[in-house]
Amino acid sequence: MRPAVRHDRASGRGSRLARLAMVSFTAALLTAGAGVAVLTGAEPADAAAFGDVVPAPVSAQPASGTTYTLPAGAGILTEAGSAQAADVGTYLAGILRPSTGYALPVSAAGTGTPVSGISLLLSGADASVGQQGYQLDVTSAAVVIRARTVTGLFNGVQTLRQLLPAEVESTTVRPGPWTVPGGRIVDYPRFAYRGTMLDVARHFHPVATVKRYIDRIALYKINYLHLHLSDDQGWRIVVDAWPRLATYGGSTQVGGGVGGYYTKAQYQDIVAYAAQRQITIVPEIDMPGHTNAALASYAELNCNGVAPALYTGTDVGFSSLCTSKETTYTFAQNVLSELAAMTPGPYLHIGGDEASATSASQYATFVNRAQPLVAATGKAVMGWHQIGASAVQHSPGRVTQYWGLTTSDSLVTNAVSKGAKVVMSPANKAYLDMKYTSATTPGQSWAGYIEVQTAYEWNPGTYLSGVPETAVLGVEAPLWTETVVTEDHIESMAFPRLPAIAELGWSPWSTHNWTAFRQRLGAQGPRWTIMGIGFYRSPQVPWATEGQGAVRYEAENAVISRGVAESNHAGFSGTGFVNYDNAAGSYVQWTVNAAAAGAATLRVRYANGTTTGRPMDIAVNGATAAAGVAFDGTGAWTTWQTRTLTVNLNAGTNTVRATATTAGGGPNVDYIEIQR
Repeated sequence: MRPAVRHDRASGRGSRLARLAMVSFTAALLTAGAGVAVLTGAEPADAAAFGDVVPAPVSAQPASGTTYTLPAGAGILTEAGSAQAADVGTYLAGILRPSTGYALPVSAAGTGTPVSGISLLLSGADASVGQQGYQLDVTSAAVVIRARTVTGLFNGVQTLRQLLPAEVESTTVRPGPWTVPGGRIVDYPRFAYRGTMLDVARHFHPVATVKRYIDRIALYKINYLHLHLSDDQGWRIVVDAWPRLATYGGSTQVGGGVGGYYTKAQYQDIVAYAAQRQITIVPEIDMPGHTNAALASYAELNCNGVAPALYTGTDVGFSSLCTSKETTYTFAQNVLSELAAMTPGPYLHIGGDEASATSASQYATFVNRAQPLVAATGKAVMGWHQIGASAVQHSPGRVTQYWGLTTSDSLVTNAVSKGAKVVMSPANKAYLDMKYTSATTPGQSWAGYIEVQTAYEWNPGTYLSGVPETAVLGVEAPLWTETVVTEDHIESMAFPRLPAIAELGWSPWSTHNWTAFRQRLGAQGPRWTIMGIGFYRSPQVPWATEGQGAVRYEAENAVISRGVAESNHAGFSGTGFVNYDNAAGSYVQWTVNAAAAGAATLRVRYANGTTTGRPMDIAVNGATAAAGVAFDGTGAWTTWQTRTLTVNLNAGTNTVRATATTAGGGPNVDYIEIQR
């Protein structure tokens, strides 16, 4: 159970911070005239190795002794006449500009072979790359990515990111040099569908958190994000025909709390944001079970006409829509139609799992009526593997998602025999909400502990007996959120296991090798650190390090002026966090030690509710390092983010002070981290 959110005495803002390090940093860091901070005196960027890419490419042929160095005057050239290719170029420039400080103009490519800069072209790729693959050529003069589709170009860009030094992910200028090892990669996926699921029903996660998750998963060529939008504990999407689903059914979550929901505009914003990153949203409305939030919102969906109370526990299998009422099918038709109208992707997921309160005949009746409702919207049905029951009719293009614990399942083989495809998500291999070990938190363990090697060591194409690889559409790593409350939790559970699942979905089985993979995965560590991903440092992986590593300084152990150290909510790092008084001049001051003088990355971990602002001045040794640094709203006081900037430290003892500059005070602060 998660404690209820407590509020400040004056402002009404919640006060707690969550655990784990280095949450995402998404905005340009230094504001209010501070400009871009340059890492003067920093160590040169470490060059990436040609073989460090995750997922492993189909073919990678390094060119010994050849290196491309991105010059300050470089440009990004994109296929002439293709606005979508230009969008990929703009996306790439958006990643490279903050860290390099280069202008990197995006313009149309001319004719002939590119002789400089970075080119993204829709011609000349190896014929094998198909609709999602790419060819990447790196010479000492130029980087050229060729593909048959914009999706392929985008996937090639993700590989290029990993071939650049990890520091390229920084939101502040680093010194470089920005080198790419020479050679040729020809690459394409093993499976068309490579997904992850985020359960926003058990615990609601705001738009900003979903977008940051999209940004992280794109790096590993994940191309589907399945959103679990409804369950017993909450309904998370507006349906105009049934408005209480969101306003009442979405008003709580596991353990209590305010819950939340997406407006149609917010949902469409997520869909568009994902599409720009070549990720398709798969929305799920779980039916006929897992429906208590809907049943509580509308009494007429219950066979007895009585609405149950809202539910905040974690039990499953107790709820069901009334399958004998016509109102139920009107409800399903309205919900699916409105959702389909907002979702350009090919699938609507109707759930269908753990419907223990529905008899087999009632279940078949419901699913057999629900599937044509999906087809009527122009979408194909997805559902958990229980929809493969023999009494359930097959619908064209149907996809079953397997989450069982065994390597054989009659429901799946029955569905496949009728023409269904399968997405593999075995809970004891692919469920990201399972604990790594008995000692890790958060997470569950009903499907077993899943360390990184366990997540990696299975073959989706041969996993289920009686299911040939030709019937496997792909893989998906679900992240259920009974215990996953914060963005930190999402990141620590997904990383490093999600890249392992991504490799199973993308790379040919011939490249599968745990010893090699753990080395490549370990090389991702500095990149994740710079990206602000609070990942689990599995002892199975030889993690590479950047510089001297990060050192954490807790706020509750610092000097506090006009603020209070609190520990009234679970999830913070250390023994507490600091709740600033609502007053200009309130501050927290840390004592920081540095072995040598020079630049360092400073991360401030904070929560700011729905408020945008509460700027603070950051001073080092009494001198202003960044003035008026704004702290965006985190959406809720149980959602936490990190702001990152660059400071210069003296050798020995330093002071770092974060001072509120307005009457609103500062955001709640958990700690700072110093990365050298």
